[in-house]
Formats: sequence, C-alpha cells, structure tokens
Amino acid sequence: MQELPILTGRLVVLRPITDGDTDCIVAWRNTPSVMQNFIFREPFTPEMHRHWLATKVATGQVVQYIIEDKATGQAVGSVYYRDVDQANHSAEYGIFIGEPAARGKGFGTETARLFTQFGFETLGLHRISLRLLAENLPARRSYEKAGFVLEGTFHDMVVLDGRYRDVVFMAKLAGAEPGESVC
Repeated sequence: MQELPILTGRLVVLRPITDGDTDCIVAWRNTPSVMQNFIFREPFTPEMHRHWLATKVATGQVVQYIIEDKATGQAVGSVYYRDVDQANHSAEYGIFIGEPAARGKGFGTETARLFTQFGFETLGLHRISLRLLAENLPARRSYEKAGFVLEGTFHDMVVLDGRYRDVVFMAKLAGAEPGESVC
C-alpha cells in the first residue's frame, strides 16, 4: 500500500488515521449529535474501531484521515473513503466533525474539496459517491459547495428511531466542475 500524504488547506490539515486516534473516534461516534446523522447507530467501541482499522484500513478497502484544525492542531473529526473499488475507480465518501465547537466553520466543506481532489489525483478515483439522511440539510449544503450533485432520493429507505427515513444519494465525478450535472 502506498504512503499516504498529509493534505493541507487554508483551515484544515488532513492526516492518515492511526491507532492512537481510537479514543477520539470512539468518543465522537458515540456523541448523540454525530450519531443522529449516521445510519449505523450502534454504540461504537474501541474494539470495533480497531477491527475496522485492521480489516478495512490496513487492507486498502478504506482510506481514512483525521481532520485537524490548522490554527490549533486539534483533531476535530474524520473523513474517509469506504468500499474503495480499484476496478471501477470508485469509492463512497464519509465525514463527520466530532467536536461541536468545530461545526459550522467551513471545515467540512474544505475537507470535502481537499479529500475529493486527493481521491481523483492521488488515488485515481473517477467516481466518489455519498449518502446522507435527507433531513441533514447542513451536510447537503456543504457537499453541494464541494461539487457533489444530487443523484436521487430513496424514500423510506431506513427505519431509525421507529420512523422511516429518506436517504439522499450524491456524487462527484473526476473532471466535473462544481454544479455540473453528473447525469
């Protein structure tokens, strides 16, 4: 597996995840404000995270980074590609800002731009997709600013908290300009 670079933007620094990040990841993933935006909502344990690192990150099926606030050096969240498909040059994008004080500051949008550029230019991806709960409008706006476009809405796709929820699918293609349709 190739050595992964550190990515630096105006607001954030993205660095490859390590086992030393486990405590932060577990704390963030178990925070109600983060968990509410995930489809997978089971309590997250250090063992689950270490299994993920060993079976997914170490094998290249997942490329995961930690998001740091460039001004303070504090870890504030994580961004990743899962289901990396080398044959079809595609992957699914995921992100969360775990530190409440870091939300709404543009970290997510800048991370999406940096990480998709890295995905296209370094990892050789052609298609980067994502899915999110339809009611997560702040995330959707951030993804749109980063160049993702709506591909469709799957109505009543998941049951969370006893209610059916819609799931929105978005994607960004290599070479597509922000706002340019991928259809």
